[in-house]
Amino acid sequence: MLSRFKQPRRVVITGMGCVTPIGIGRKAFWTALIKGESGSRRIESFDVSNSPVKIAAEVQDFDWEAQLNPKDRKHVPRTVPLALAAAREALEDANLCPSEMTLDQRRTIGVVLGTGGGGLAFTEQQYSYWYVGPTYKASVYTIPSSTHGGLSSELSMAFGLRGLSHIVSTGCTSSTDAIAYAAEHIALGRQDVMISGGVDSPIAPGILAAFNLMTVLTSDWNDEPHRASRPFSRNRSGIVLGEGAWIYVLEELDRAKKRNAKIYAEITGYGATCDAYHRVRLEEGGDEPARAMRLALEDAGLTPQDVDYVNLHGTSTLLNDRIETSALKLAFDGHASRIPMSATKSQVGHPQGASGAAGLGAALCAMHEQMIPPTINLDEPDPDCDLDYVPNQARAAQVQVALCNCIGFGSKNSVLVIENRKS
Repeated sequence: MLSRFKQPRRVVITGMGCVTPIGIGRKAFWTALIKGESGSRRIESFDVSNSPVKIAAEVQDFDWEAQLNPKDRKHVPRTVPLALAAAREALEDANLCPSEMTLDQRRTIGVVLGTGGGGLAFTEQQYSYWYVGPTYKASVYTIPSSTHGGLSSELSMAFGLRGLSHIVSTGCTSSTDAIAYAAEHIALGRQDVMISGGVDSPIAPGILAAFNLMTVLTSDWNDEPHRASRPFSRNRSGIVLGEGAWIYVLEELDRAKKRNAKIYAEITGYGATCDAYHRVRLEEGGDEPARAMRLALEDAGLTPQDVDYVNLHGTSTLLNDRIETSALKLAFDGHASRIPMSATKSQVGHPQGASGAAGLGAALCAMHEQMIPPTINLDEPDPDCDLDYVPNQARAAQVQVALCNCIGFGSKNSVLVIENRKS
């Protein structure tokens, strides 16, 4: 059966932009990935002296004012300038300039973003003005900017894009689902171009405290932040919260070829399932994450033998990493041990709803650099996590097919398949 993305229209990625804890821009992000750099550090955006968790992977050296004028900056969450900067880079990378397009042309371009927290940190800040003061600092746009839907609207308004403008919020799987949703709109002929990806910025006092209440954050590495995110390691102890934006231009293949666009990859498969088990934890065994991977491969018309690289969800929690390993073994039916895999969160932390988009960026890096980014801080693997996670050093490899794995709160599992195909 042909993939849903191959009938009637094929979907390719022609632009990429990113703002990350390890680099601003696609080239900086890829360079840091291959070098195995860590973006985890002591939190600087607020006082953590009384917090048991003092580290996160924050975006550094970013020109916030360049994305919005000072008047607008106070009215939007931190996610908006992150997404705007990444989208601008993606559009420029794709050689698309909406300001030079006609109204009818801009009506064929939509926006679908994935986010977990959206404006949650902004809401926390605004309510603090009301309850603690000074109240004059509170924004008149507190309500629209606190809702997730305002995020895609900001991009649509900034670039004058008149196609659909949607947000997908399914927890950690948000941006994977958003990219698949966007690709389906192109495949079905509803839009010609989609701006899609993920953005999240959950690093705020209340959010940090709430995550810590669930005992999923690590506090064991406050003095060595760069070593804190350590997926699949024997001595891993929890998540390092991260932030960032990874945005892509998705386009119909024939359209991209007619304008001689650079093509990063083709999106060929998507699978999604739910354990229907628990609000935050996975069900033992990994049956449903495995089924999501199999569905994505079936959708792409591929087999486990075809996969050259897997980008892992790899949160650095005891339960998640072990169950994801079990799921991979089930999904790849004896072939899991031969496939190189890596966990991007070891370098950028856990950017929540942007996780899938970050993983896609790493998979594109592996595909076009023919170099697999490492899973850093993996000096002593957990005996239950015994696959090839490409520990600590990047590895040269031929990558034609990559699978991007995502697992979220509420027992959700979402998977994308991309292929290095240009014809």
